Amino acid sequence: MENKRSPIIQPDELKNLQNQHINYILIDARGGADAKDRYNKGHLEGSIFVDLDSQLADIKENAANGGRHPLPKIQQFAELLGTLGITPETQVIVYDDAYGGNCAARFWWMMKAVSHDKIQVLNGGLQLAEQFGFKLTTEQTISLKSTIPYLVTEWKLPLVNIEVVEEASQTNNKVIIDVRAAERYNGIYEPIDLVAGHIPNAINFPYFDHLNPNGSFKTQDEIRKIYDTTFEKHSADQIIVHCGSGVTACHTLLALDYAGFQIPNLYMGSWSEWSRNGKPIVKMEK
Repeated sequence: MENKRSPIIQPDELKNLQNQHINYILIDARGGADAKDRYNKGHLEGSIFVDLDSQLADIKENAANGGRHPLPKIQQFAELLGTLGITPETQVIVYDDAYGGNCAARFWWMMKAVSHDKIQVLNGGLQLAEQFGFKLTTEQTISLKSTIPYLVTEWKLPLVNIEVVEEASQTNNKVIIDVRAAERYNGIYEPIDLVAGHIPNAINFPYFDHLNPNGSFKTQDEIRKIYDTTFEKHSADQIIVHCGSGVTACHTLLALDYAGFQIPNLYMGSWSEWSRNGKPIVKMEK
């Protein structure tokens, strides 16, 4: 029986792929308004830039409708994969400059959600790669469009909508995990969305608790210890994970998969949708 492919690839493993001239596609999925400018100023050789806002999301005029980064239509993503030269058999590696905590994990989740198993996130992202000796380049990589259509019709990882989350917030049958920083969860401060606080019954597991000080993932056992109790009490289909806009929640789903847990539900609309729809909000008492 073939061993399950790790969702994380180490810098030295990527170096070995290069040295052995093994074919793969490298994706730069850093986020932010100036992401393309940062890519242009320096990226890993051979990497192709993918933009969160225009390619990995279908942003609506009002974030109350699906949050700040709702998923694009499945056909749009399939077309993007073809444009990138990705077929169902392609080995794909993705990185960002936020230790995987931004768009790299989002791209990984979307690939897994179309049943693409040959997808890995570079551990430690751009920063650790540089420390490992990878040189940055400004040379643009031209993707070779695939002649093989990527045939997908639906997202195959579990998603829940705001109605399911509202029901979960009123009972103890499910657990809602909020992966934002504690200050945002507690309503002390909110740098992005209009209202501070958290969903009733949500518990806080900040996504960056999966990382070592250098930005690399902690060991699988260390991550398991964070979530063991939660998964002992609830099956994956009873667990809902969310963040601010459906991006960093994917980092937690990546960490859970890495640690050997089944991937639970993603609430893509996340806090950005919930907080704009007149839903109950909990804040820490001052």
